[in-house]
Amino acid sequence: QVQLVESGGGLVQAGGSLRLSCAASGRTFSNYNMGWFRQAPGKGREFVAAINWSGGTTYYANSVKGRFTISRDNAKNTVYLEMNSLKPEDTAVYYCAAHRGPRASTYSGQYDYWGRGTEVTVSS
Repeated sequence: QVQLVESGGGLVQAGGSLRLSCAASGRTFSNYNMGWFRQAPGKGREFVAAINWSGGTTYYANSVKGRFTISRDNAKNTVYLEMNSLKPEDTAVYYCAAHRGPRASTYSGQYDYWGRGTEVTVSS
């Protein structure tokens, strides 16, 4: 079992920045690829960013490319999502997730473990 706890969400004005963190416990963090997903009110869960187990490969949704950065610190068992130039359409609950495999996935169904989410609200 892997336990994931997100933090860092909040209310921010459009154009502002937030840094989300996801702390992992329970298994060897460096064995897992990590992803961030989000779910806006009334919408389905969508992929945001993913990073492979070593941190050497990252993937981004087109909607956040150039604004968001995913990173990880395996010594701290933590994955981060740096969000800049935030837009009202970024408003959502953000979830981190973990899965094992040769490469990080952009598909939510590949992920075995999920956090409970942290809410991000971007005001216009």
